[in-house]
Amino acid sequence: MARDDKDQWYLDPQVLHSQRLAAIGELAAGIAHEINNPLAIIRQEAELIQFFLKKHPSLGPEEIGELQGALREIISQVDRSAEITRNLLDFARKRDPVLQGVEVNKLIEDMARLVEKEARLKGIQIIRQYDPELPLIFSDAPQLRQVILNLLTNAAHAIGKDGQVTVTTCTSGEDAIAITVTDTGCGIPPENIEKIFDPFFTSKPPGQGTGLGLSICHGIILRLGGRITVDSRVGAGAAFTVTLPLLPSIGK
Repeated sequence: MARDDKDQWYLDPQVLHSQRLAAIGELAAGIAHEINNPLAIIRQEAELIQFFLKKHPSLGPEEIGELQGALREIISQVDRSAEITRNLLDFARKRDPVLQGVEVNKLIEDMARLVEKEARLKGIQIIRQYDPELPLIFSDAPQLRQVILNLLTNAAHAIGKDGQVTVTTCTSGEDAIAITVTDTGCGIPPENIEKIFDPFFTSKPPGQGTGLGLSICHGIILRLGGRITVDSRVGAGAAFTVTLPLLPSIGK
């Protein structure tokens, strides 16, 4: 029986998933550092060309306009690549959580207000369903903010225009709390549910997502001693639930 239990531990999907994420994280860190150096040089050279074009305009207005447009595109793409490498480093970084008392409702409300202004312009309403008796938890507030902001932003993007994002908090058993972000968007196809937390997986059009946001969230929540799950159907939106202990056993 002990042998069977041990084999089952090695085959547990959550364990295998975490091991895979750790391996990819090591690779991502190396890639990010290698890419960042040439990107910085490319951007610097493009800005230098822009400067000289403005100072010594020896070409005609049409040619200068084309060069300026090309340089703006170079800088834009370099900035996007730099964003990808930052996300890679965030994904790979294994910073130990710094535990402190966190008022989860207040933390979520701060992030909701950040997203709400742009959401309103698109006809998206953010509905709060906070448990007023939610207990204080001990967690890493900056990392938790990153998770909540990512979930809220993803929910708004999934809706696109005219819909609702509902944020719910409640207790989960005697020693944990749950945060659920639900949207009225397009939902997630069944074949994508199991891939949703995989690095570099994205259903967004090319150039609009790195596929690292949810992977980073998954890693953060695991380090905080919790778990993150998703429930979705095509055409019926999606619900992401984060469950966190009141006091995680970090490092045990």
